[in-house]
Amino acid sequence: MGWFTALVVYVLIWWTVLFAVLPFGTRPVADADQASGWRGAPARPMLWRKVLATTVVAAILWVGAYVLISGPWLSFRSGPLALPYN
Repeated sequence: MGWFTALVVYVLIWWTVLFAVLPFGTRPVADADQASGWRGAPARPMLWRKVLATTVVAAILWVGAYVLISGPWLSFRSGPLALPYN
């Protein structure tokens, strides 16, 4: 895997993990809007903590993806996933 492919895979994993982590620990605003009842954005979203957690989890998942892609377990050149030669 080249450096550009590795970067693209990391960014894709990072964004996916970010959307999975965003709802954790959020609490709605205690008092809803009087007119509409809308609670709006969370009172304390703790975004920096979520970005840090996303970065750590994405790095761990990326290492797993790198090992899987670079290892002999997933290959399109040999084994059961091999493409037929003409």
